[in-house]
Amino acid sequence: MPDLLLELFSEEIPARMQGKAADDLRRMVTDKLVAEGLVYEGAKAFATPRRLALTVHGIPARQPDLKTERRGPKVGAPDAAVQGFLKATGLRSLDEAKIQRDPKGDFYIGLIEKPGRDAIDVLAEILPVIIRTFPWPKSMRWGARSGKPGSLNWVRPLHAITATFGLETEEPDVVKFEVDGIEAGQTTYGHRFLAPAAISVRRFEDYEAKLLDAKVVLDPERRKDAILTDAKQLAFAQGFELIEDQNLLDEVAGLVEWPVVLMGSFEQEFLATPGEVIRATIRNNQKCFVVSDPKAGKLANKFILVANIEATDGGATIIAGNERVIRARLSDAKFFYETDLKTKLEDRLPKFDQIVFHEKLGTQAERIKRIERLAAEIAPLVGADVAKATRAAHLAKADLLTEVVGEFPEVQGLMGKYYALAQGEDASVAAACEEHYKPQGPADRVPTDPVSVAVALADKLDTLVGFWAIDEKPTGSKDPYALRRAALGVIRLIAENTLRLSLMKVAVSALAGLSVKTADAQKLPSDLLAFFADRLKVQLREQGARHDLVDAVFALGGQDDLLMIVRRVEALGKFLDSDDGKNLLAGTKRASNILSIEEKKDKRTFDGAPDAALYSLAEEKALAKAIGEVKAEASAAVAREDFAAAMSAMARLRPPVDAFFDKVRVNDDDAKVRENRLKLLNEIRSATRAVADFSKIQD
Repeated sequence: MPDLLLELFSEEIPARMQGKAADDLRRMVTDKLVAEGLVYEGAKAFATPRRLALTVHGIPARQPDLKTERRGPKVGAPDAAVQGFLKATGLRSLDEAKIQRDPKGDFYIGLIEKPGRDAIDVLAEILPVIIRTFPWPKSMRWGARSGKPGSLNWVRPLHAITATFGLETEEPDVVKFEVDGIEAGQTTYGHRFLAPAAISVRRFEDYEAKLLDAKVVLDPERRKDAILTDAKQLAFAQGFELIEDQNLLDEVAGLVEWPVVLMGSFEQEFLATPGEVIRATIRNNQKCFVVSDPKAGKLANKFILVANIEATDGGATIIAGNERVIRARLSDAKFFYETDLKTKLEDRLPKFDQIVFHEKLGTQAERIKRIERLAAEIAPLVGADVAKATRAAHLAKADLLTEVVGEFPEVQGLMGKYYALAQGEDASVAAACEEHYKPQGPADRVPTDPVSVAVALADKLDTLVGFWAIDEKPTGSKDPYALRRAALGVIRLIAENTLRLSLMKVAVSALAGLSVKTADAQKLPSDLLAFFADRLKVQLREQGARHDLVDAVFALGGQDDLLMIVRRVEALGKFLDSDDGKNLLAGTKRASNILSIEEKKDKRTFDGAPDAALYSLAEEKALAKAIGEVKAEASAAVAREDFAAAMSAMARLRPPVDAFFDKVRVNDDDAKVRENRLKLLNEIRSATRAVADFSKIQD
């Protein structure tokens, strides 16, 4: 079957837009093909700084013919209805229609045949629409073409369109269409400097090979591999190691079509500046990689750049130009760092009095005081020194006012640690200045130093409680204050440090420190706890656990110790994986279903202890005895936080529950016996609630 080659050749596309643009082009074209009945075999899109390209192979040469039946009016209907039916179906007379019998009468049926079109004609129709409606996040309109004002919005001026369609064994045809005066053809262009001449292409294999000859590596993954391999080898040859940076690699691969890796250097004196600042300076200003000296265990005074040209001087001029810029930027960074060291962190804090954190939550200074107070309360709960936790909370935000962080926001916290150590602060206090922001994502490290843990929890819980108090909660996909991330951070801090903490108590304490008054202060902590439950479900689901078990545990109420919740969920999951667990769940749900039906019928509940005198069958007596023993044993096990033992006790309910449903008729003719048996079913439900609400567990 024929293949499509499409290329949109333009001025430089911003690197950050290329990946999504390639995905959008593939999606839009293939969706349209499928909608037109042209089901393809495969598709792949590519992007370079100057082009978007797409190959779709295995497209049928022609649309399938369509035959559809259209129901018309009843036999004997008025002439106007008949004529409308004939016009809509294209039939010349009713003789060409079928008659279909129906309970409501006989109806005319028209068979509409729509012959398929050649795929190349369909492509000529859909491709210009896709180009004109392409979803660039930012686009521009530029000058006139052929004496007419330009009408196309594109990310950068579009210069050429290549569109061919045909079989591998034949000369492909050009898909004939035009957009804003640009006619589709089979001409593209190579590297802007190394091979700028026009290139005639036929199909994808021919296109990719000719571009490579013209110094253009089409596949971005191939460009990344080449950059990474050459950079590692160049660093290794000089006795260094490349410090890999995936985000920078992605960006650099979007800046070049023919990557050429070169190494430059800077003065040794700049290494007195923290390595992270050097790296941020070189990365942000020149999009270059840094290297380390494995013998010294720190950065080397070298950097690796990626050029887009094979220079005749071996890259000497390019290297020299980058060295000049990097030298100037590092000089600025060194000056900022040395200037920052002249002012102590606490001396910067008065400026926070004039900086608003949020109009409803006060200034940054007020927030820092809240975090200090909360950190001091949390410190004993996590084994931290109260004085150190308070001091760390006092200083943790101060580096936000430094010159280096103002220039490079990504090193906030880290610079706080450096400045704290430089002014002689305790190592735990300094570490907390950096680590109180952590973890900031699922791949981020979780602090383990108790002082860092105390301040990190205080910072995140103050944020959560504050925005909950002013009703600025996440909605749908919107979370402008990153509250979901903060909640997941709290969960990981607690779980990975095995902390025993009452979230309700800490939330109430954090709420008391706010100057803002919330409409329902008593309801706020429980609402926030429900939010934590949702986040915990997300966390456990990502770890492969069942999220419905979180609901089953939270449904018991009063559950705000996240560590114990996680452990209970783990034990419950293991129990439900066993045969005893599965059968007990089925029996419990059966009891609950019967109770729900009978409670609705009788408009009452069946609470209260059953009357042992009304037991007439051995299975009733055995179940009642087992419930009493199991409930006591499971409750005792839960009280001592031995959830495995609690589940083991629950397992002993399975045989008497199975026997009860096998031998006992619940809805006995005797009303008192029926009521007693329903109360016994309620006892099953009550007994299992010692460990979880089984009604919340999915089958």
